[in-house]
Amino acid sequence: MKSLGGFFPSMKKLHCFICIILFVGCSDEELNIDDFPNEVVFQVQNACQGGSINGANPTGNNNTLIWADEFDDSSICEENWVFETLAPNNGSWYNNEQQYYTNRSSNATIENDVLKIIAKKEPFRGKEYTSARITTQNLFEFRYGKVQIRAKLPVGQGTWPALWMLGSNIDAVGWPECGEIDIMEHGDRERGLISSSVHIPSGQPGVSSYSSGAKRIQNESTQFHVYEVVWTEDSIVFSVDNNVHHTYTVTPEMPFHQDFFLIFNVAMGGDFVQNNIDPNFVSAEMVIDYIRVYQ
Repeated sequence: MKSLGGFFPSMKKLHCFICIILFVGCSDEELNIDDFPNEVVFQVQNACQGGSINGANPTGNNNTLIWADEFDDSSICEENWVFETLAPNNGSWYNNEQQYYTNRSSNATIENDVLKIIAKKEPFRGKEYTSARITTQNLFEFRYGKVQIRAKLPVGQGTWPALWMLGSNIDAVGWPECGEIDIMEHGDRERGLISSSVHIPSGQPGVSSYSSGAKRIQNESTQFHVYEVVWTEDSIVFSVDNNVHHTYTVTPEMPFHQDFFLIFNVAMGGDFVQNNIDPNFVSAEMVIDYIRVYQ
């Protein structure tokens, strides 16, 4: 188990297996979970490690761990993450993306104490690619702090991995009024070029005003790197491996004084990568070792 300074002691995990057997009459057709991405056909319930740190007493200096997922459970913890599978435009979301997000283990799984989000080329519900998008919305939301994510990025032109955050009031006010903090995006137009951004309302419906910074790194897909944001009342500072590449000044009228939630996803195509997908692409994965939030 990865060390967290004693916050997560070693423990035997209790696994309770619940099998739901469905009997379908008058048909020889096999029931396949891939055909029902939003329905539970077979479910395994696990005693998972929730992210909240018991007894955490943050002092505001971003040295106190308040929430984390080390991905040491046997499956993605339902106390920490929700799969987003429903979207406008038949799975295109908002940026002319080409994937369909599912809740299948073939698109998001935990193996050897890491989370894998896997983009694949395969026909699915009118799309040619599948992937996954998971969030902490309504499960873990926070205001101000330091977020560290240790990850390896997918290989392949046209992959669009993102580690980011949205304001918790998005359902009430919409985007970009809710605000957006992009900890890391990698468009693969230039291998190893990492970008970080903030989005605020521009005054035009559905259009944001944004500020971005970028940094080129090496071995983004073969080695782990730590992507970090430090978010305070006055600023948002982005870094990779402790090297700052973008600093943004926050003012009182901006939407960065409320709770935000976390999002992990790998898109295919879309405006960010100019919809230029390698025709030979088969599959690629974003691997996440941990996420830790300090206040």
